[in-house]
Amino acid sequence: MTTNWPEIAKELTTQLRNLRGGAPEVMKAFSSIAQTALAPRALDGKTKELIALGICVAVRCDDCIAFHAKAAFEQGASQQEVTEVLGMAIYMGAGPSVMYASHALDAFNQFAENYSATKSGCAPPDLPRRVTAGAA
Repeated sequence: MTTNWPEIAKELTTQLRNLRGGAPEVMKAFSSIAQTALAPRALDGKTKELIALGICVAVRCDDCIAFHAKAAFEQGASQQEVTEVLGMAIYMGAGPSVMYASHALDAFNQFAENYSATKSGCAPPDLPRRVTAGAA
């Protein structure tokens, strides 16, 4: 079974919009926490999204993987950076994290492929390209 991570992110965005309508104060507070945590200080946005992606794997949150794989890609993370972070998540989370690391890598690659497909197959030079196993 293949998971369509971009579609999950899109569906969740709609569901979260509905949740914001039903619990606006709680969601506003959560959004404030997210904005504060993601603000670049000693760590830049890309580094913070890579950390978040590793945590998604360690806590086994598929929905979180969809959002943070997308955000890591949008922040300019490379596949090499993602796989290194996933290696740390596997180390910290043991066997179950291996399975979720494969989900996170698949999600990141789908966002990269969708971007390339919508841009006529040409990623801008400042965005990473997908690297296949064994390639440097």
